[in-house]
Amino acid sequence: MEIKGVLETAVYARDLEAAEKFYGAVLGLERLAREAGRHVFFRCGRGVFLVFNPESTGAVQTEVNGAKVPLHGAAGPSHLAFAVSEDGLAGWRKKLERHGVAIESEIRWPNGGRSLYFRDPAGNSLELATYKLWGLEEN
Repeated sequence: MEIKGVLETAVYARDLEAAEKFYGAVLGLERLAREAGRHVFFRCGRGVFLVFNPESTGAVQTEVNGAKVPLHGAAGPSHLAFAVSEDGLAGWRKKLERHGVAIESEIRWPNGGRSLYFRDPAGNSLELATYKLWGLEEN
């Protein structure tokens, strides 16, 4: 038995419309599902990226096929890194700038990895990072 990878990960945002616009239009993620006031889900590579409204997921319990989905939520900004190709990093920088997204930091790591840091509309810290950051090979 082994963990194969991260299937889904989430951030929390109260303004789901702003989040949907940002992750769809700016980052180009494909929307999979949306429930007004509760969540918006996106395809992200082989996994899924979830944006939840903590006011809903932390207070209103839902059921799926008779099983209760545990309450969950977070307060304050979180962090998430999206994997990008080395060749694509400069293009991402330009795209973020075109959309008025401020780049907080650009780091060239000692192992050769590179990262761009910025924020989503909810204040979550996002990173576009090359695979070398963790000593991984691009697929």
